[in-house]
Amino acid sequence: MQFFADTAEIDDIKELAATGLLDGVTTNPSLIAKSGRDFMEVTREIAGLVDGPVSAEVVALDHETMMKEADKLRAIADNVCIKVPLTIDGLKTCKALTGDGTMVNVTLCFSANQALLAAKAGASFISPFVGRHDDNGFDGMALIEDIRLIYDNYNFATEILVASVRHVTHVLEAALIGADVMTAPPKVIKALFNHVLTDKGIEGFLKDWKSTGQSIL
Repeated sequence: MQFFADTAEIDDIKELAATGLLDGVTTNPSLIAKSGRDFMEVTREIAGLVDGPVSAEVVALDHETMMKEADKLRAIADNVCIKVPLTIDGLKTCKALTGDGTMVNVTLCFSANQALLAAKAGASFISPFVGRHDDNGFDGMALIEDIRLIYDNYNFATEILVASVRHVTHVLEAALIGADVMTAPPKVIKALFNHVLTDKGIEGFLKDWKSTGQSIL
């Protein structure tokens, strides 16, 4: 499973990229606003830090303006992936962009039917929001299971990008289901390292090493 960081914070992206774990980055208008930086500038910087897809979202609601915004965004770098909402105009834009080789991430997916539509429109990625789904009384992971089954039934090339990831259990369950990608805040990705037995093991090794009075350096 590919790991994307859901952030526009440059320092976090640099730190995760240095581990070799980071396959891409997703952003949205809210994350860009939180960073306090210029949208185009921060997108360009992020695209230079990772080799994989960097999702940059259009803010227009009509197809014509979405296409104009997409033209500006995809000119930033070759690895920019245009993010569009799961609406009729969004899917029109998806079809037009993927038709000429541009990566498209269709976002704000909350049903398997919507995911089916996005795949038929040629989406590179579909972003079902599992956390928000859970928040509203639904089962986010059941949605991922349904999408995986549908896509496998018809050999759709669209990759399932699990979004709105809130905790490490979401990551584990997505991997068990067979999602292609998960995108999570840096704090969730870092939490994957944590285990009490790892901490205790390190503590024990260091204690024993100290008792030898030796030094590697």
